Amino acid sequence: MKCVKFLLFFFNFIFWLCGLALVVLGVLMQVNLHNTLNIKDPSASGAPIVVIIVGVVIFFIAFFGCCGAWRENYCMVTTFAVLVFMIIIIEVAAAIAGYVYRKKLSVVVEDSLADMIHEYKNSTADFRKTVDKLQEDWKCCGSNSSTDWRGFGPDDISVPDSCCVNVTQDCGVGFMMDAAKVHQMGCHDALVKLLQDNLLWVIVGVLVIAALQVLGIVFACCLMRGIRSGYEVM
Repeated sequence: MKCVKFLLFFFNFIFWLCGLALVVLGVLMQVNLHNTLNIKDPSASGAPIVVIIVGVVIFFIAFFGCCGAWRENYCMVTTFAVLVFMIIIIEVAAAIAGYVYRKKLSVVVEDSLADMIHEYKNSTADFRKTVDKLQEDWKCCGSNSSTDWRGFGPDDISVPDSCCVNVTQDCGVGFMMDAAKVHQMGCHDALVKLLQDNLLWVIVGVLVIAALQVLGIVFACCLMRGIRSGYEVM
């Protein structure tokens, strides 16, 4: 009985940390998608928001479970087990939805990059700085190729300086098709792979946490049985 009690208490502490980790992960995903990568598709916020909500709920359920285990309260432990079971269902559903959404990422990224290119000239300095940093960091130019910037300059063969192999002032003027001076590969494929890989790791993490929660339910059921047996003896 004591062993199960402390195992459940320890599990809830780990559970509490997992909830906190999910909240941080969800916030980082949201910031990365909309600020760093400038993805404007509202559906892209679905996964981060679900992760944040689940993390907050787990955070409070774990605290509830700790109290129930420490006080050996049958009602609280039972409620904890039921709530954890519901969370597991939500997590599995979210993991399936995330896996399905991975296939949509290509279209979302392509649309977002097209909007970034279209708005670049008439946008704010901060927006242009974000696009430039993206192209410099990933050593890419445009969405699918450097020709996506056609119309950027009056000569139709100029690109932003951030497309250049060696970035200097006006290095992209007139060199759109020059592979020696301007990156010819677009940013689309690299960004899609990055997002798909990150989303896959999030899915794996959520499923691992769900598996740990099943163990928590087993501990809770054992403690519930022990508490009930104690009541019967009394």
